[in-house]
Amino acid sequence: MLDLVFTRRFSMGHRLIHGASESCALPHGHNEFVTVRLRPTAPRTLDGVGNMVVSFQRAKGRWHRFVDDRLDHALQLAEDDPLLAWFRAHEPERARRIIVTPGDPTTELMACLMMAKLNALLDDDGGVLRCAEITLQETPTNTVQYAGDPLGVLPAPRPPERCWWRRADDSISDS
Repeated sequence: MLDLVFTRRFSMGHRLIHGASESCALPHGHNEFVTVRLRPTAPRTLDGVGNMVVSFQRAKGRWHRFVDDRLDHALQLAEDDPLLAWFRAHEPERARRIIVTPGDPTTELMACLMMAKLNALLDDDGGVLRCAEITLQETPTNTVQYAGDPLGVLPAPRPPERCWWRRADDSISDS
């Protein structure tokens, strides 16, 4: 099986307010690496001419733009975080740069949200590839890796079709 593997680095900020990690309750940031493993949905032999599943540019272009333009230097907040309401009331332009998550924006949750978003983008590009695995490195010593259907482990959305991670666009929140 020929898999295409791409890594991108981005900087982010977040905070976790639901008590799992008191040291993460204050806003702070990380320089993260996201690595995705893309797999053809209909594997076939190389053709003896172009000899590729799809061009690297096609396979990674839209995803890398999303990471660079929407995830890099964004703030990740839970949908019930009081900071989100503050930003929407006092700095609405900056509020649009906040990634809104169902519950705390943990590395585990973000890996699954990112994989779901990437799969929506890939489906929109003809469904030739699917993300088979994602690795999100939060720090040099903390990494989350997920393989499978991210929609099966994400919190139940309300309503599911409106969730930003299911849409093939540049959205990072549902508002």
